[in-house]
Amino acid sequence: MKIGFVSLGCPKNLVDSEVMLGMAERDGHEITADASQADVLVVNTCAFIDRAKQESIDTILEMAELKKQAAGRKLVVTGCMAERYREELKKEIPEIDAVYGTGEVEGLSQFMSGVGSREPGTAKALPFYTKPPVFGVDLPTYIYDADTPRKRVTPRHYAYVKIAEGCDYKCAFCIIPKMRGHYRSRPIESIVQEARQLASQGVKELLLISQDSTFYGIDRGERGALPKLLRALNDIAGIEWIRLLYLYPTTITSEVIDAIADLDKVVKYIDLPLQHASDSVLKRMKRPGTRASYVRLLQNIRARVPNVALRTTFIVGFPGETAQDFAALESFIEEIGFDHVGVFTYSHEEGTSAHDLKDDVTAATKTKRQERLMARQRDLVAVRQQARLGERARLVVDGPSPEHELVVQGRLAGQAPEIDPVVYLTDCDPSTLARGAFIDVEIVGAQDYDLVARPL
Repeated sequence: MKIGFVSLGCPKNLVDSEVMLGMAERDGHEITADASQADVLVVNTCAFIDRAKQESIDTILEMAELKKQAAGRKLVVTGCMAERYREELKKEIPEIDAVYGTGEVEGLSQFMSGVGSREPGTAKALPFYTKPPVFGVDLPTYIYDADTPRKRVTPRHYAYVKIAEGCDYKCAFCIIPKMRGHYRSRPIESIVQEARQLASQGVKELLLISQDSTFYGIDRGERGALPKLLRALNDIAGIEWIRLLYLYPTTITSEVIDAIADLDKVVKYIDLPLQHASDSVLKRMKRPGTRASYVRLLQNIRARVPNVALRTTFIVGFPGETAQDFAALESFIEEIGFDHVGVFTYSHEEGTSAHDLKDDVTAATKTKRQERLMARQRDLVAVRQQARLGERARLVVDGPSPEHELVVQGRLAGQAPEIDPVVYLTDCDPSTLARGAFIDVEIVGAQDYDLVARPL
């Protein structure tokens, strides 16, 4: 049977999609990029914020219409929205044939084999992790391992590796712990085995992901597990870059910073979502730390890791955020000078502790604050971009630009795929630049957030 698959949301969700596709191919099914030719349509959903939920619903409805065009065609919904709104989806969209949550990654394979939809919470959990459920419900316990089939959909030269699943934090705005379950780390041996397999397939860049990558191993009682993992991965032949995503301000230890500084394949890139910089907002968000502690941490990182690229995200419009709180956030951005900043407007999510707070910042104010921060960040980046002209750096070629057909683009070590700006290559023959190649370049220009470089 042919499967048409739509994966929405973050890279963590994308890995789940790749595992589901791998299981389907293992069982003899065909994956098609043409949904109109599919026997089974699958939507792997996101439900993190309102915009993501709306995109998921719109996609499900689009696939529901497509289902009607062929007799016998099936529609399966998986992922975070399926975990969170299982019964509501079944009731409101009767075209859905099966619903599988984040803990039921094997569900699609079983559906394709004729088993059909299962009750939640029955997917395989690895034996090394067992914790009691919280919040009064059964939480997902599934996590894949190196032996799990996986069909990668990223370009050949880079791959996401999920080193852990779930989250034990209780941030006031976040529903992830209820959708993904407790934090559970994979064994180092499993991750290294998977990384070796990926290297043998031509992968040059590993992107390590989880809800909090610096919490890795803590749930298993393993001290210094992340630096140990990084050192093991650093020794794998064929891997050129190792990138850490989704770090946390209270679990990024000096040992982790030292590993990033010392290991030659670990890129000097820190992705540290801070969410805010006003102490009062951070407290209401149930986030650790203060502005002062964040400044000390970032100064320490810059001192230990010269030329490090710093990326962060912030939420504006959280309940009770005053003009003074917003001003504190804006001045923080100016003080630190981040390389990459993402700004989200607060979304009032049921099931979170912040939902009990009055959503008292208007939608218009949220949008205005988001736009103001991004405009300020654009100005700050523009100054730094000009200072980089003439700089020489190493770059990975990602291939033809989606926006400019005859232009090749790539990324520096300080740029993660999909989420960060890119580098456009000039003064070169595109046919001589293989996707996944690492080349030396000179930065010769800047276009807004992006850079222009010529190969050396």
